[in-house]
Amino acid sequence: MTPSRRDLVAWLLGAPLALAACRGGGRVRVPDGELLTPGKAAGHRLRDAASAGGDVRVPDHRWRRTEVVVIGGGVAGLAAAWWLDRAGVRDLLVLELDRVPGGTAQAGASAVTPYPWGAHYVVAPMRHQTAMLALLDELGALDGVDDHGEPVVAEALRVRELEERVFYLGRWYEGQYLQAGATARDHAQLARFRAEIDRWVAWRDGRGRRAFALPAAAGSDDAAVTALDRISFAAWLGERGLTSSRLRWLADYACRDDYGLLAADTSAWAGVAYFASRLARPGAEHQPVVTWPDGNGALVAHLAGRLGDRVLLEHAVAEVRLAPYAPSPSTPPLRGVAQDQLESNGAGVEVIVHTASGPIGIRARRAIVAVPGFVAGRIVAPLRAGVRVPPTIDRGAWAVANLHLDSRLRARPGDAPLAWDNVLHDSPSLGYVVATHQRGRDHGPTVLTWYYPFTGDAAAARRELDGATREDWAEIALTDLARAHPDLRPRCRRIDVAYWGHGMPRPRVGAVFDPALALARTPLGPIHMAGSELSGVALFEEALDHGVRAADEVRAALVGPA
Repeated sequence: MTPSRRDLVAWLLGAPLALAACRGGGRVRVPDGELLTPGKAAGHRLRDAASAGGDVRVPDHRWRRTEVVVIGGGVAGLAAAWWLDRAGVRDLLVLELDRVPGGTAQAGASAVTPYPWGAHYVVAPMRHQTAMLALLDELGALDGVDDHGEPVVAEALRVRELEERVFYLGRWYEGQYLQAGATARDHAQLARFRAEIDRWVAWRDGRGRRAFALPAAAGSDDAAVTALDRISFAAWLGERGLTSSRLRWLADYACRDDYGLLAADTSAWAGVAYFASRLARPGAEHQPVVTWPDGNGALVAHLAGRLGDRVLLEHAVAEVRLAPYAPSPSTPPLRGVAQDQLESNGAGVEVIVHTASGPIGIRARRAIVAVPGFVAGRIVAPLRAGVRVPPTIDRGAWAVANLHLDSRLRARPGDAPLAWDNVLHDSPSLGYVVATHQRGRDHGPTVLTWYYPFTGDAAAARRELDGATREDWAEIALTDLARAHPDLRPRCRRIDVAYWGHGMPRPRVGAVFDPALALARTPLGPIHMAGSELSGVALFEEALDHGVRAADEVRAALVGPA
């Protein structure tokens, strides 16, 4: 039975706030809007068809050929195709299930402003991040280097002040760490925590690598670093006597923000990496946050724009299988191959695709599979045949709501001013970001993007929330934010909601350095693997890196090393 709206609010926000969701015994009308469930219907149709068995027959005249086919038009897939295109490999196609590219980095737009539907920032890159620097350079986003030789991102893209604030006991305070009311003990523990992070920032392994870097592949796999993956971030803090409730809240918030987990469930490697990978050197401020009104949708738009009509939307891939490259249409595919046969020089791939006009087939020399592992396991024939054991990847669920306001919310005397990132200290949500903040428009209409991560059992959340309506989600967002903004409801004219049931991989203890995850990054003959989950964490920087890595593998196979 689908829970009532009051039950949903009580479950997601707590029982006291549930009373505000259904006043007077009836349902309060919420503004109009749309519910997005990206790729859900088409993905479930493919899942059910695969379970039913049977081959899809593609007529001879509906086959086409290309050098490289990329399965998945999220960040990793787009990045792979973009990097190949930069290297001169132009004969390629990107196949995307959804009606828009970008995956969890996609964006929307209104007459007022663009706004994000998911990932909404990147960290200003350091000089080792070659691909990210190339991408930002194409966007005209770089402005020389600083005194330490690190790249400088153009000021217009660095988050303008105020970057963040937190709502606590009826007031907004500047910053993310709650300084108001902090004791000498709290300050001492914060200083000790920062010293621990600085120690890791200064650390280098025998090859000169940092312990933690963005992307993770640029960091170290030394035993001293990998040992952190075997305990939780909360346990790591406890071992150091870091018990301050304010510091623990900050640790939980960081893990909820990037990983959809609490510190007690997060690998200590991931928890320390959140802080250490963003510092160029000990004692430095964290690297600036780089963002656009539409978040990382701006980066997606650039990547997809470079590729043009080679990105094919609403193309649902049903199977990726090995086959001799460029055979006659009647040549049967290779089936039941063993691992040692995957490296056959003549092997290519065949891809079976469902479209609105019926099935089509694509033959290519190489394929890059840039979809979540649970999808790859269904559509990639060698994986489905059990060529290797897949890693166990826990995927979290998220909800995102875009609230369209006709005017700005009222400020209270003594409050920190409206920031780009606005966090409610005592809420399980992440609060909201303001889409118009970067444009310096501090008056008039705006869009607030509200984020809710499910930090518990994501599978249970998917089951419980399967019947939740757009109105239910809108009420949850309104109720959550009303504690800080009593005037929100009358100013809100529209609420659009996206529910990401399989939104992101979560780095639980032992997940990041799982040997099966390392194996999952290696090619299956002409089939190359990409996707942010291959780092165990869901960040734009990781998706970009795996797309570029897979593209480099393909380029080396086609034309030799660069």
